[in-house]
Amino acid sequence: MARDYYEVLGVPKNADADTLKKAYRKLAMKYHPDRNPGDAAAEDKFKEAAEAYDVLNDGDKRARYDRFGHAGVHGQAGFGGGPGGMTMEDIMSQFGDMFGDGGGAFGSFFGGGAGGGARRQPRGERGSNLRIKVPLTLEEIAEGVTKRIKVKRQKVCDVCDGSGAKDASSVETCRTCGGAGVVRQVRSTFIGQMATTTTCPTCSGTGTQIKATCNHCKGDGRVYGEDTIEVNIPAGVEEGMQLSMRGKGNAGRRGGPPGDLLINVQEKPHEELQRDGQKLIYDLYLNFADAALGTSVEVPTIAGRVKIKVPAGTQSGKIFRLRGKGLPALQSHHRGDQLIHVNLWTPKKLTREETELLERMRDMENFDPKLEKGDKGFFERMKEYFS
Repeated sequence: MARDYYEVLGVPKNADADTLKKAYRKLAMKYHPDRNPGDAAAEDKFKEAAEAYDVLNDGDKRARYDRFGHAGVHGQAGFGGGPGGMTMEDIMSQFGDMFGDGGGAFGSFFGGGAGGGARRQPRGERGSNLRIKVPLTLEEIAEGVTKRIKVKRQKVCDVCDGSGAKDASSVETCRTCGGAGVVRQVRSTFIGQMATTTTCPTCSGTGTQIKATCNHCKGDGRVYGEDTIEVNIPAGVEEGMQLSMRGKGNAGRRGGPPGDLLINVQEKPHEELQRDGQKLIYDLYLNFADAALGTSVEVPTIAGRVKIKVPAGTQSGKIFRLRGKGLPALQSHHRGDQLIHVNLWTPKKLTREETELLERMRDMENFDPKLEKGDKGFFERMKEYFS
């Protein structure tokens, strides 16, 4: 089981951005692969820290994590799962965003940047994320579902293959950074010389310059288009939960990595059932005769209608439980129950014959309310069934 992200970074749950950054920086410096060559355990801790920081440093991801735990930020059944799908290349490439352009202190400590031992791989601008809403019925939530959704997004230009150049001869190595995508600067401080790396101002980090742009995409490397994407929704999702598909967002500019597709779950109202977490609730209305004499009735469930027996003398407010007829928990085999709440229907209009009959019954001994020992009130019953 994955460790709590706050525990991984060693910060409280109300930690601000600066606290998160300092905690992550400390761990990243300690467990960086260059400082621990061949140490698989250190590399795992390095990745774990990067994953924790990626989630907690993002407002949306952090909110989902605080509400749903790991299930809120890790997808299932075809989802990239957000940070869970990070590679070492992804982690290294994000250092520049986390600690300053080009990796800042990481470039200095671990040989990054132009002229260092490990040259930065030039990359274009990352594509933006896309957000879509997917309405789901309770039946779809109960079993999980695969949706084919049309998405309008920026796609890689098929004429220049995303380079933005008219042809191969129109691309040349950036003369400022020599193709590294970053430039290295050395300055003197009171503690000695300090080297830092920054994104190349000439090529914006791509490592190349274009002499003639593609006529189709005008040098951007992307064009707008529509794709049909197959989205696998796991069983047990909830209203407001957000899932992600890594790399299915807008294409990156000039060969940059694509953004992610973020899927917001919406629940369609059910005609007869109400949801409360994993429980489903159905209001059963009975007339007085059926409640007093007992009867059998059909009630709806997610899997279809089932018949239940209503014993004689059933009181209004009685709750019947259908075990395992509710909704599954996300990423779990546990399934909730369906609760059937009995309501006695009181007619609003009566015929003369009905009125006379009820008048005769009014004063009969068995129609006088008598609370028996062990009978529970409404709030006690609700507390019992929902605890």
